[in-house]
Amino acid sequence: MADVTLTIDGKRITVPAGTTVLQAARDNGIFIPTLCHDERLSPWGGCRLCVVEIEGMRGLPASCVTAVAEGMVVRTDTPAVIEARKMMLELLLANHPADCLTCSKSGACKLQDYAYYYGVRGDEFRGEKHDYPLEEDNPFIVRDLNKCVLCGKCVRVCTEIQVNDAIDFAHRGFNTKVTPAMDATLKTSEECVFCGNCVQVCPVGALTEKASLWRGREWELTKVRTTCTFCGVGCNLEVAVKDDRVVRVRGYDNPLVNNGWLCVKGRFGTDFVESPDRITRPLIRVGARGEGRFREATWDEALAFTAQRLTEIKEQYGSRAIGALSSARCTNEENYLMQKFMRAVIGSNNVDHCART
Repeated sequence: MADVTLTIDGKRITVPAGTTVLQAARDNGIFIPTLCHDERLSPWGGCRLCVVEIEGMRGLPASCVTAVAEGMVVRTDTPAVIEARKMMLELLLANHPADCLTCSKSGACKLQDYAYYYGVRGDEFRGEKHDYPLEEDNPFIVRDLNKCVLCGKCVRVCTEIQVNDAIDFAHRGFNTKVTPAMDATLKTSEECVFCGNCVQVCPVGALTEKASLWRGREWELTKVRTTCTFCGVGCNLEVAVKDDRVVRVRGYDNPLVNNGWLCVKGRFGTDFVESPDRITRPLIRVGARGEGRFREATWDEALAFTAQRLTEIKEQYGSRAIGALSSARCTNEENYLMQKFMRAVIGSNNVDHCART
């Protein structure tokens, strides 16, 4: 693909043809704000915060949907551009709750960040405000449509990534909102699978993880990168922790694995971490099957006991008397070793898997 050379804020830049002005600027450390853009989703140009001036072009085009051109001259911080962005923020804040003191997204809210950056207070316009009821019936997600800025990210991620089409824009003008069909809630929607990817892309506090409410402010959380244990795919996670307890889980942007997206288990299935029923040490059954009890053992003792019993059973009843049940939570390599052990060492083809159905 041919390269294109342009100038942004006096800086000469060469990028591949087809690159947007927004991406060219960001790749070269030039700040342009945006609420509706996500490079993993289709460009939309809805929030209009990313407007710029381009010589020879009428108006202020949205940089996220404008492709670069040879010799293009772009300015991102002229008085007209700054005024347009401040006006957009004023309009958004005119119909936005001013509850930053208690909002769980405070400290990680793009609208809050941009309002501070541009010195916008949200007191320019007065008028009717939305008064939608708080949607709390969902076991995983809390929706507050009063905080929605109609950026469309949740709609696009549901359509393009999750491919469920559970939500879309409804109504017009002041009454426009994002909702499942027939104004249902996410819980009652037949299409929503509670993956929570919409929560992850929401730039404001309209969508939040229910389990994380009141458990820590953004600046109190420690972010730990790890790998999901629910299946062998190996999705990368970013776990937010406070006082050694998991507050929330979000996808880590790793294009080689899950690219930041997660399923309902990986995102919300964290209750097992602190469950008192978790087995933390090896156990050996003492007494008759069904009537005995378990006692704690060391790993060396447990492995030696297992090897001894497998040998005894194989010698007394033959290899076909032994079977193995593997797990989808193991890696593909671990599952391969398990079946290889059964066939090559034990001599049995009695291998099954919890995800076989």
